[in-house]
Amino acid sequence: MLSKRAREVKPSPTLAIDAKAKALIAEGVDVVNFGVGEPDFDTPDFIKQAAKDALDKGFTKYTPAAGTVELKDAVIEKFKKDNNLSYTREEIIVSCGAKHCLYNIAQALFGPGDEVLIPAPYWVSYPDQVVLNDAIPVIVQTSEKNGFVATVEELEAKITPRTKALILNSPSNPTGGIYERKALEKVAGVALKHGIIVISDEIYEKLIYDGREHVSIASLDNEIKKSTIVVNGLSKSHAMTGWRIGFAAGPKEIIKAMSDIQSQSTSNPNSIAQKASVAALRGPTDFIRMMHAEFEKRRNEIVKGLNKIPGFVCALPPGAFYAFPNVTAIYGKSCDGRVIKNSTELALHILEKGRVALIPGGPFGNDNHIRLSYATSLDNIKKGVERVREAIALLK
Repeated sequence: MLSKRAREVKPSPTLAIDAKAKALIAEGVDVVNFGVGEPDFDTPDFIKQAAKDALDKGFTKYTPAAGTVELKDAVIEKFKKDNNLSYTREEIIVSCGAKHCLYNIAQALFGPGDEVLIPAPYWVSYPDQVVLNDAIPVIVQTSEKNGFVATVEELEAKITPRTKALILNSPSNPTGGIYERKALEKVAGVALKHGIIVISDEIYEKLIYDGREHVSIASLDNEIKKSTIVVNGLSKSHAMTGWRIGFAAGPKEIIKAMSDIQSQSTSNPNSIAQKASVAALRGPTDFIRMMHAEFEKRRNEIVKGLNKIPGFVCALPPGAFYAFPNVTAIYGKSCDGRVIKNSTELALHILEKGRVALIPGGPFGNDNHIRLSYATSLDNIKKGVERVREAIALLK
């Protein structure tokens, strides 16, 4: 009865674990949730006020399918100010979240037989979005010693005449790794050499630590810009996950195709959220600085705590809000007759015995690791890490 694509797609494991944790919480179980990647801060008041004003003024009708002129202009200003990138309105689309932008890109570009390079570890939705559009995800395994940044050699080894695109995520979910300028220059060289389109997911750009800078690959020069679609949004930078506003910039023929597709699927993003997003993009940035400082403290605390747990080895992530410890030293140990053979079994053990929700690394393309989101309070981090330690101590 179901279509082939419906049978092949997998549910998001991050949301599945989060749902299981919330079900336990609903039963009265005290669970520390390191699962879902969502800032625990509230959306700033000035953004909420802009939404209230939009309601009061009756801004509740359809807008242009690809976003209002006002919001497109605010996005153009953002790219110029933050990334030194110049775009026209025809090169901008506003969608129902960055994930929606990525899906629109897949719809516009991919077809049967196309191959799409995806460095691993990767965000879980990338391969499934490729499969849903009849193309083939080609996984590029990266090295932990290189910070999970894809090298020229790793990319070249996977390129064929059918390679259509490369999905680049910096800062990365799940590793927190970033591609610095020199690495991006090498990636750009490979893409231009083989005529590959770069899809650059930069949703975590505001969360980079230790004085490092975010560089958009599209900003390197005009040639790579013409071959790049930049995806971003407000979910992580302004704690606006539920508002569902993302945006993309790229060659106008691709953006037009995405807009046409969007006009036949969702039509416009929420009108009120668009007004709120204009306020977010043009408003004060003190909230972003505050959130960044808090996340940096939390990062330092969770990594310090995880590295004290026997069998955990956790590098200090330079970006995003995820810790991605290597846990292979624990594999082979057991508790109550259950042998821990992989990251999924370990995540289940920690949830059941430690009452801590986290995400296995397998669905991200690296079964040697687990992912913990530190988008939660310092108290929760301390409590959660201690519970993880206690759960691991039960393994013999």
